[in-house]
Amino acid sequence: MAVIGVGRWVFHLPGCRSLKMKRSVIRSLRERAILKFRVSAAETGLRDRASMAEITACVISADRRHAESVIGRVDLFLRSDPRAHIVESETEFL
Repeated sequence: MAVIGVGRWVFHLPGCRSLKMKRSVIRSLRERAILKFRVSAAETGLRDRASMAEITACVISADRRHAESVIGRVDLFLRSDPRAHIVESETEFL
């Protein structure tokens, strides 16, 4: 049976003063996560606030351990970017 791993992260973007700046940072994070970890990812919330953002990523796998590993590596990757500070995160496996 397939396992779906879902990670959701809420960020504070202290250097972003406009929605255009925010979109640049979030687009970069999202696209790099997609390419590096082969996940589906989107900006899913807080779209009208320049200094806050939400990204959700998911992976489908035949193995729960693999799904946990991928979402865990995405989490470490997102936490390592100095432009975005994670203020909330959650992970779910279906």
